[in-house]
Amino acid sequence: MLDRIKEAAGEWANGELGDDLVQKIQLLATRQNEYGYDSFGFNRDDARVAAAVCHVLYRRYFRVETYGIENIPDGPCLLVANHSGQLPFDGVSVASALLFDRNPPRLVRAMVDRFVQKIPFVSYFFARIGQILGTPENCRRLLEGGEAILIFPEGVKGISKPITRRYQLEPFGAGFMRLALETKAPIVPVAIIGAEEQLPSFNLTPVAKLFGLPSFPVMPTPPFVPLVPYPAKHRIYFGEARNFVGDPDDDDEQMAPLVKQVQGTIQSMLQVGLKERKHIFW
Repeated sequence: MLDRIKEAAGEWANGELGDDLVQKIQLLATRQNEYGYDSFGFNRDDARVAAAVCHVLYRRYFRVETYGIENIPDGPCLLVANHSGQLPFDGVSVASALLFDRNPPRLVRAMVDRFVQKIPFVSYFFARIGQILGTPENCRRLLEGGEAILIFPEGVKGISKPITRRYQLEPFGAGFMRLALETKAPIVPVAIIGAEEQLPSFNLTPVAKLFGLPSFPVMPTPPFVPLVPYPAKHRIYFGEARNFVGDPDDDDEQMAPLVKQVQGTIQSMLQVGLKERKHIFW
């Protein structure tokens, strides 16, 4: 029964993606063993089905527009983006952009928060489609292998901020800058417009603390919990790649000016994108 389901899913994925995209996914640059898995658990066949789902979301649901995708280099790089929307559809849109709209396509590795690893089946699924636990060691290994890393320095505070704080960046952590300095990987600032409106909500902090969760978002309209996003149009702006110089062992206070440069660039890109946007849904 399971084999039949997998076969049907594979056939649907091939039809949704088309021969050209299927071929591109099979040629994604990543080191895999004789069983088809890389050292982090990524598998091209599993990713193919996930890519088909992402293709539907990217092309027909969020109808994503990208700007400056030619700024993404071929070698190792850190894509540093704002984070919002309660559920990580912003990460899906960024990864899809590099897969569907960049030539040649690139596999993006998003850094997953530790709490996600506790959700049944989710950690297994994320590994199969190339997403990994966001530890410095994992990032370092991937950058040394020439891969592209997607980082949300706002962390959980970014994705769970209420609609009243939309497009206002939370403080950035310095971890991404330390990695960039250590590995000499360029940083590409990324501004995502639209994800703030996909699941407008407010947080019940006492309930979140009761269940040990980073947040407990509630929507003002049915189903009241953030499960099905509104089809807000996503617009993604990729800034120019930039190399930073400094000592990765500096303390946070010394690292702050470099971090603020990146945060300031993304905040400016957000403001420009919001001015250019005519409507939330188109």
